[in-house]
Amino acid sequence: MTTADVVDRLLEATIAPSFTRVGEIVRRRTDHWSVLDGYDLSGRVVVVTGATSGIGFAAATQLVRCGANVEIIARDEAKTAKVVAELRDLGGRSTVYSSIADMSDLGQVRSAATAILDRHHTIDVLMHNAGALDANYEITTDGLERTVASQVIGPFLLTGLLLPGLRAAALSRPSRILFVASGGMYSEPLSVAALDAGAELYNGTTVYARAKRAQVTLAEMWGARLASDGVIVHSMHPGWADTPGVQRALPTFRRVVGPLLRSADEGADTLVWLAADDGAPLTSTGGFWHDRRRRATHRLARTRKADTAMERARLWAWCEQHSGWNYEAEAQ
Repeated sequence: MTTADVVDRLLEATIAPSFTRVGEIVRRRTDHWSVLDGYDLSGRVVVVTGATSGIGFAAATQLVRCGANVEIIARDEAKTAKVVAELRDLGGRSTVYSSIADMSDLGQVRSAATAILDRHHTIDVLMHNAGALDANYEITTDGLERTVASQVIGPFLLTGLLLPGLRAAALSRPSRILFVASGGMYSEPLSVAALDAGAELYNGTTVYARAKRAQVTLAEMWGARLASDGVIVHSMHPGWADTPGVQRALPTFRRVVGPLLRSADEGADTLVWLAADDGAPLTSTGGFWHDRRRRATHRLARTRKADTAMERARLWAWCEQHSGWNYEAEAQ
C-alpha cells in the first residue's frame, strides 16, 4: 500500500474531510492528478444534462476546452441560450448544441433524444447531471413525483433512447454513460416502494438520497448489460460543492460548511476525468467514483442488506414500466 493509499483511506473514513475541498486538494497532490486541459476530445460528442449552472456548467466548460462537441439538455430556454453563447465564445475546436427539455417530462426527453440523434450518428459520452433537491412534493404531467422523475425515470429513458448513438461510437472506442450521484445516497437503502412514498411522508432530502441510491444501482445494472457493446457506465459523487442547487435547497448546510465547500470546477473534476481518461475509467464498468478513485457503494449494513437481486430486478422493471421504454424490445 502506498502513502497515497493510506492518506486516501484516512480521508474516506472521516467523511467530512473527504467530501469537502480538503479531500480534493490532498488527493490531487498525493495521487498526482493529470491536468484536465491536457485531454484532447476533438471530434467526440458529449451530451450533458443540466448544464446551465453548477457542476453541469463547469463540466461543459471543461469539455469545450478539451475540444469536445457538446450537446446541452436543459429546461430553461433563456438560460440555455446564454450558456451556449458563453461556451461558443471560448472558441477552439468545439461545436455547442442544445435541446430544451425538463428531465422530469418524458415527452420532452423523447423529443430531445430524437433531435440529438438527428444531429449525431455517434455519441461518445452521456452525462446525467440534471436534478435538484426539492422541498415540496410535486407530481409531473406523467404522474410521477418530480425528484424521482428527473433523476431516475428521465435518465433511464434518455439512456435507452440514445443507445444507438452510444453503441455506434463504441465501434471505434468505448463510449461512456456517467451519472452524477451524491454521497447522501449512503444513508438510504435501495427500495422501489420508497421512491414515491406519497405527499404525506415526503421529505425532500430523503427522497433525493433515495433517488441517488437508485441512480448508482442502475449504473451498475446498465454496466452489466452494456459491457459486451463496449459502452462503459459509471456513477460518481462530487463531494460537497457550492452550487446554486445547494445554495437554494440547503442554505443552513452551506452556511455551516462555508469555505470548506468545493467549487463547481472541483466538484466536476472526476466527472470530466471519467469522460476523458482512457486509463482507469475503462478498466471496469458499473463503478461508483469519488476523487478519481472507485469507491464502495455501501457504508451501512442496513443498506447492504437491502441491496438484493430481487429488489434490483424490481427497480429495473419499475423504470421500464414508468418510462415506457423496454430494454429487450427496443435496445437490441
